[in-house]
Amino acid sequence: MAVFPSPLRIFTAGGTIDKDYRLEENGLVVGDPFVAEVLKTARLAGAVSIVGLSRKDSLEFTDTDREAIGRAVGQAVEDHILLTHGTDTMVETARYLGGLPALAAKTVVLSGAMVPGRVGGSDAPFNIGFACAAALMLAPGVYIAMHGKVFDPAKTRKNRGLGRFEPIDDQE
Repeated sequence: MAVFPSPLRIFTAGGTIDKDYRLEENGLVVGDPFVAEVLKTARLAGAVSIVGLSRKDSLEFTDTDREAIGRAVGQAVEDHILLTHGTDTMVETARYLGGLPALAAKTVVLSGAMVPGRVGGSDAPFNIGFACAAALMLAPGVYIAMHGKVFDPAKTRKNRGLGRFEPIDDQE
């Protein structure tokens, strides 16, 4: 059985995974990072460090936000990174990170949720657990890990109609 000595760093960037219903704001807003709740339940809380980068819906992300994420990931001492991110622009951020030479020796996995983590029936807990394992086991590179599958961001899209990520057919 392999043992992975390198620690895992988790960065959070907001998105649906962190959304929570707030009566005073009349709806869903990006709240505290949901990943901390999952790691506590999974008994991994002491084995990783979590750093919040933003609390935004990913549709509001700008190039400046992506640059800040790239700097934070590049400066992390850990080589295994999980970035929780909104699904609407996850592919764009993953493609940006994949083009950064400073990340070439790191394994960076982006994951999120189609349903807010604090809502019953959410895909968030499974996606987080799967993405943590992927970040520790995959070769260096940038990946998207959603719904039990790992994707190459250069060949991936979000299918909004079906609520999933899928490979881009080379023949389209």
